[in-house]
Amino acid sequence: MKKPAGPSKKRSPATPQRPDDRAAIAGAIARYAGNKGAVIPVLQEVQAALGWLSLETLAAVAEGLGIPVSQIYGVATFYTQFRLKPVGRHLVRVCHGTACHVSGAEKISEALRSSMGAGDGETTADGKFTVESVACLGCCSLAPVMMIDSETFGRLTPDSAAKAVKEF
Repeated sequence: MKKPAGPSKKRSPATPQRPDDRAAIAGAIARYAGNKGAVIPVLQEVQAALGWLSLETLAAVAEGLGIPVSQIYGVATFYTQFRLKPVGRHLVRVCHGTACHVSGAEKISEALRSSMGAGDGETTADGKFTVESVACLGCCSLAPVMMIDSETFGRLTPDSAAKAVKEF
């Protein structure tokens, strides 16, 4: 038997979930109104406020800037600084630049994968950490290196890397 048609419970894709989300988007758009190069700074500001950019957030930004959502999505997927998935409360970045690579970065990443249960681009089940491999953290003399948020950990071994995360 077919259900009677009634009001849809689906939100418009351009309507973010929370009032705070809508306020963050509206504020960023207002600050850059009329600026032709507004897409990147608006996305940066919205991501800083919300932690990541959902598809509905991208749609709301597109609507607010009067730009097709496909263009907003293109910018958000082109630049690695933008996150399209929720991230953990803490960001663990493991350097895989040349100095770190030859000093054992892959062993550091494997130790974190084993101890945390999250590999590159993944978030721990408890939502506490997101792990990502990066090309360089700029501390080659401390290789291998990782950062947790803004704290740098150098001359790592697999055990010291796992211990640093556990104690963070």
